This record gives sequence, C-alpha cells and structure tokens, in this order.
Amino acid sequence: MSAVLVIGGDKIDSITSVLQDFSFEKVTHWDARNPSVVKKEIPQDVKLVIMLTNFLNHNAMNKFKNEAKRKAIEFICAKRSESSVFCELCKKYNPNGCLLDKK
Repeated sequence: MSAVLVIGGDKIDSITSVLQDFSFEKVTHWDARNPSVVKKEIPQDVKLVIMLTNFLNHNAMNKFKNEAKRKAIEFICAKRSESSVFCELCKKYNPNGCLLDKK
C-alpha cells in the first residue's frame, strides 16, 4: 500500500505510527478546521481516506465520502484515537482478526 489521506483532527502523530504498521508509506493530513478544505480534491496517489469523525463537519464528510466513492478509493470513518483507527483498519484489511501486535 502506498498513500493515505487523513481528514480531521489536529495532531495525528500516534495515528501515523499505526498507519506505518499497516505499510502505508505516505500519510497526508488535512485538519479540516478551515471550511475551504471542501474545495480540495483527493490526491491521485491516495489509496485510502480516513475520516476522523470527531473533528469533521458534515459538509466535508459528505464531500470527501462521495468523491472517494466516485474515484473508487477506499474510505474508513473512525474516531480520533489510535485504537479506533487500528480497529477500523483491522476490519478493513484483516476481517478474520488482526495479527499485528498493538503497541
């Protein structure tokens, strides 16, 4: 896997380490505090969009969810916590149980 886009949240340092455990090489983060983020387009190299629902307005969530569907990009909605993102990634990429050791 290559690139992931995380939308929402302020600091995602702990989430970045989880994404690296799942072999994502490039992590792009948009905090979505500024309403103009809705004008952005999902970068072409992104294979997964993670929306942190605690810190994301409905307009941004709907826009990026629809864009991801239109471009056939996988997306995950999670709370802004390392464990929530970890669990959602496990469900998506290893539905029979996650074998990665959680730190």
